[in-house]
Amino acid sequence: MGSNDNRNRLRGLYVIIDPEHTAGRSPEEITRAALAGGATVIQLRDKTSDKGPMLETAINVSELCKEAGALFFMNDHADIAVLSGADGLHVGQTDLPVAAARKVLGPDQMIGTSNHAMQEALVSISKEVDYVAVGAIYGTATKEVTVSAGLETLAKIRSEIDCPIATIGGINASNIAPVIAAGAEMACVISTVGMAADPEAATRELVALIQG
Repeated sequence: MGSNDNRNRLRGLYVIIDPEHTAGRSPEEITRAALAGGATVIQLRDKTSDKGPMLETAINVSELCKEAGALFFMNDHADIAVLSGADGLHVGQTDLPVAAARKVLGPDQMIGTSNHAMQEALVSISKEVDYVAVGAIYGTATKEVTVSAGLETLAKIRSEIDCPIATIGGINASNIAPVIAAGAEMACVISTVGMAADPEAATRELVALIQG
């Protein structure tokens, strides 16, 4: 597990940077805008690039996050997480198993997992992950196959676990309030920031709503 200091920073707006959802802008440009707007956690999720260019981008995003005092997670690729100096790794249910990932990651690097149902979340907790992501809360256009979790599942998971929860799936300014009210520490967005005409302003609006 990651250090307690880093786990305590798992709060606020969690922006996932996906090069396929940046309206043609670089991951670095969206990262800068999101950080300027107050995002506290950034994840790089790159499903298309070769490892060389992916590592270069990850290093750049990692450095931007460190300068801003934000956390940086790499999606799926434990080797890139290590080489880029990421704060942690995020894996899905069919990605690298948590136990295998820990053999690659450094002792202070964190792991988060994607979960669609209570049982998955409980299994994640048994593997001592640093946070669980729950989704999809609402409909989303960024994944072809999405299992709906919804606010009810989120509330049930919140009642059973005490580690930080991130929520994902169709979250935007109009529907973020119920997610926070249900007990999530972090709200994850992709297109809401990445595809926005003004990503910094979009981030700032969401951060203000989280802070109430």
